[in-house]
Amino acid sequence: MSGLPSVVSVRESGTGTPLVLLHAFPLNASMWSTQLDALPGLSGDEVRVLAPDQRGFGGTELGPDEPSLDLVADDLALLLDAAGIERAVVGGLSMGGYVALAFARRHPHRLAGLLLANTRATADTDAARANRERIAAAVTARNSVRLLLDEDVAAGQLGPDSGHLLERVREMVAAAPPASVAWAQRAMAARPDSLDVLAGLRVPVSVVTGAQDALVPAEEADVMLRARPDAELTVVPGVGHLTALEAPGAFDAAVRRLLARVAAG
Repeated sequence: MSGLPSVVSVRESGTGTPLVLLHAFPLNASMWSTQLDALPGLSGDEVRVLAPDQRGFGGTELGPDEPSLDLVADDLALLLDAAGIERAVVGGLSMGGYVALAFARRHPHRLAGLLLANTRATADTDAARANRERIAAAVTARNSVRLLLDEDVAAGQLGPDSGHLLERVREMVAAAPPASVAWAQRAMAARPDSLDVLAGLRVPVSVVTGAQDALVPAEEADVMLRARPDAELTVVPGVGHLTALEAPGAFDAAVRRLLARVAAG
């Protein structure tokens, strides 16, 4: 297991049951600002929310390692060690969900509960891998994330009624370093199918999806539910790929229900 990058950025609030929130690509931990404010005060039981910037994003260094979401999952295990946390509820949105599943595969004994939002447990198709490599090669060659802005990745992540969030998401996209964008794309392209991991977990699982998600359609949630029939499914109407930003009330309610299931054993 590789060591943590020398500079790691984590946002934290509250005390109690540890809850780790893993951000989407190509955003950063600032996307969880509402959850950091709201969840510690509204969850019934006390909750300690940790929102790390993943490798290369926000305030965390990328490091020299080859692209692999397993490394990001190991980063989380080391982060929990440093925070004195044995087990945590882990929630990930989009790329964060891929990392959460990698963590579940590599460190299942550290997992108390799992929330998968706007993500999938299957591997990329050949077409999806080719598109990731196209983006990685382009941002590397140009040393710029201009391609993501030109293709309006931000708008593609939001539902039709979430235009008020567009500039905020565009700012996060624009702040992503080109090397980190390329690294993350290649790491996501290499991830394995994780349906067997999901099926084998012995902790409460929650699945959240946006009814208008154009990037990860709601059918992907059905695939995960077939692997894990006891998972709680939340379909949020009228929102797209970034449920935590677009519908924080509904997202936070799903988190609170998961925390209650974890507390109930």
